[in-house]
Amino acid sequence: MNLEKVSALFDGWEETMIWSALQGVMGEITADGLETPRSAQILLGDFGFFAGEPNETLVSTMLENRSFLLAVPQNEDWAACMEKIFPNARRIIRYAIKKEPDCFDRERLQKFARDIPAGYSVAPIDRELFSRVQEEEWSRDFCANFQNWEQYARYGGGFVALYREEVVAGASSYTAYRDGLEIEVDTREDHRRKGLALCCCANLILSCLEKGKYPSWDAANLGSVALAEKLGYHFDREYLTLEVVKP
Repeated sequence: MNLEKVSALFDGWEETMIWSALQGVMGEITADGLETPRSAQILLGDFGFFAGEPNETLVSTMLENRSFLLAVPQNEDWAACMEKIFPNARRIIRYAIKKEPDCFDRERLQKFARDIPAGYSVAPIDRELFSRVQEEEWSRDFCANFQNWEQYARYGGGFVALYREEVVAGASSYTAYRDGLEIEVDTREDHRRKGLALCCCANLILSCLEKGKYPSWDAANLGSVALAEKLGYHFDREYLTLEVVKP
């Protein structure tokens, strides 16, 4: 496959999961031709990105090995193509966050990183925790997109909050590329509203900055946008995504 020409189809699209696939770190790339592709898709985790000329074959096969996909169309023509083939697709809005390497106030982040409620502790994700977080549905996406611990240790990273040795919150790399990672953050429902997510995120961001990696953030809802802004990020724009479920 001519990766240079595939890359050109996604030119200007500042999305780390696209970079992950084009760099060969993780993800699947499919195009309509090997040498002169005019259409391409990138699938990684629960996400799919579609660029170039709308292609019904690429769209019709995007659920072959999965039951659900968050499909991100490059334009309205791609969206219409998806809705034609999957009439049950649901339009939703996600929120892009600006990628600004110099936006962080390290002293503020250090304060958040130390601010853990009594009875809780914070730990970096090691080999044991890499396996443990994938045992529960709410936390599996912290590490599930990595092939193994070795790949996670090389490209990813994360922190979890522990309560009585149980993992109850965390911030980790949903995906990674050579120069950074995409943050996944969640808190178990019975431990929310205690600042655990803020603490874990601050630890992860500081760790990334120390390693020279960029901690990218993309928001599924306005609550996620608010958390990102508290950490120092800035809102960029809304963008269309289609929730597609296998019939």
